[in-house]
Parts: sequence; C-alpha cells; structure tokens
Amino acid sequence: MKFSIPDMSCGHCKAAIGDAVKKTDGSAQIEFDMENRVVTISSVKTPGEIAQAVKEAGYGSELLQQG
Repeated sequence: MKFSIPDMSCGHCKAAIGDAVKKTDGSAQIEFDMENRVVTISSVKTPGEIAQAVKEAGYGSELLQQG
C-alpha cells in the first residue's frame, strides 16, 4: 500500500513513521520516497491500521494505493 504523507520532510520524520509502523507490524517492509513524500508499506495490517499508526506518530496520511 502507498500513502502520501505531506508533512514528511526529514530523517526524523522518516524514523518516527518507520517506528510507528514497525510497532504496529514488526514484519512490515517500508520504503520511503522522501522527494515525493510517499511511503510504500507491505504489511499484514489493514490500511486503516497503518494510517492510525502514522497518525499516532503525528503525521497525516492519505492512502494512494491499496494492495
């Protein structure tokens, strides 16, 4: 699944988002596209669960692509 995270702008953002996703699903695979502010995540969790984890880390997100 791909999420747009408009406020993701630095390494700290990347670490906070990555930690939040890993806390929700320790086996998640995460790829960051900092230039376009997009995160691609492979997870057994639902997009809603991942979006909630990102929100709890302090970032808004929009699901761009599911699956």
